[in-house]
Amino acid sequence: MRALREIALLACGLLWLAAGAPAAAQNAPTRDDIVAKLDKYQSDLELDVAALRQQVTERSKSRSKNEPPPQKRPPIAPDLGKLPAFNVDITFDVDTPIVQPESYQTVGRIADAMVHSSLLPYTFLIVGHIEASGRRENNAILSQRRADAIREILVNTFKIAAKRIQSVGLGEEQLLDLARPNAPVNNQIQIMTLSKIPETEQPAAAAPAAKKQPSKKKR
Repeated sequence: MRALREIALLACGLLWLAAGAPAAAQNAPTRDDIVAKLDKYQSDLELDVAALRQQVTERSKSRSKNEPPPQKRPPIAPDLGKLPAFNVDITFDVDTPIVQPESYQTVGRIADAMVHSSLLPYTFLIVGHIEASGRRENNAILSQRRADAIREILVNTFKIAAKRIQSVGLGEEQLLDLARPNAPVNNQIQIMTLSKIPETEQPAAAAPAAKKQPSKKKR
C-alpha cells in the first residue's frame, strides 16, 4: 500500500513539473501535522450527510427579502464544530473542481495521515467551503464538487478505502471567517474525524514491503 502511494506521489510530482511548478512551492503540511489535529476523537457525531447536502442546496436557493448577509447567517451545521478538524489550502482551477498539480502533495500527505496507525480506526468527512462572492447557489454546487474531487483522489489515486470517507460541500453557508466573507480563507477544505469504525471492521495496518532478495547468478 505504501509503495502505491509513493508511486502516486511520484506521478503527481512529474505532472506538476510538466505543468510548470510555481516559483514558490506550496508549503504542504506534514503527515504529523495532520495526524496531530485529527487524532482527538471523543465520540461519533450522528450526521446524515445526504440530508445535510440537501439542506445546503435548499438554503442556497433562498431568495427571501429578509435574508441576512453572509456574515450574519447562522452556520448550517454547527455540530461539525465538535469534530476534530484540519483546515487545508487546496488550489483548484478557477471555478472548477480540478485540483492543480502542486496540491497533490498535500492530498498525498492527507492520505498518509489517514493510514497512520492512530487514525486507521476512524472514518472522515471532507468538507468544502466557498467564499461569499458570485451566486450563492453556484457556490454550494462548486463546494460539493470540490469536496467530491478530494475524496475521489484519496480513494482512486491514494487507495484509501471508500467507506472511510464521505464528502459534503457547504458553499458559503458556514463561512470559516465570518468577519471576512470574501477572504480566501473561506475557500479552504476541512478534513474531519467523523466516527470510529467497529473493531471487527477496522482495516489492518499496512505490512512493510518485503525486501527483494538479489537473484543468484548462474555459472
